[in-house]
Amino acid sequence: MRYVAVIIGLLICSLPLVAQQTDKERFDAQATSMYKQTVPLIYEAEVKAQGLDNFFILDTREKKEFEVSHIPGAQYAGYLRFQKSTVKNLPKDTPILVYCSIGVRSEHIGERLKKMGFENVQNLYGGIFDWKNNGNEVVDTEGKATENVHTYDKNWSQWLFKGTKIW
Repeated sequence: MRYVAVIIGLLICSLPLVAQQTDKERFDAQATSMYKQTVPLIYEAEVKAQGLDNFFILDTREKKEFEVSHIPGAQYAGYLRFQKSTVKNLPKDTPILVYCSIGVRSEHIGERLKKMGFENVQNLYGGIFDWKNNGNEVVDTEGKATENVHTYDKNWSQWLFKGTKIW
């Protein structure tokens, strides 16, 4: 019985530590728990260091999400209606960056691209949420910078810390 009391005491004492997790730590825990690690991840700092122009960027969210905002230079690819024709003219060694809201849908599209023979596919860690949370620019359909980011729904909007949440 004494051991149970000690364990309960330790759990109660650790609660403030859990509550003190930063938004970034919570986001990282959520994101990494969802990846299957079937497509290599690339972080926003690495993308910026290499330059957006060095990637063929595919936004794998749905059209209404893309139209609210997307990473500059991204091409709409979609998720449910992804078509092989989107990449039919690309050499198989083209560096392809896929992203979605947090990285799950883009991982699935990345898997499809790899099965199609593409050799250099990378999934943007944390998707457009992490991109925007790190202060990077997103643009609307006219190419103008915007603070708006489609967060899929109210539940997923908790992971966007910077920008205007649209769903």
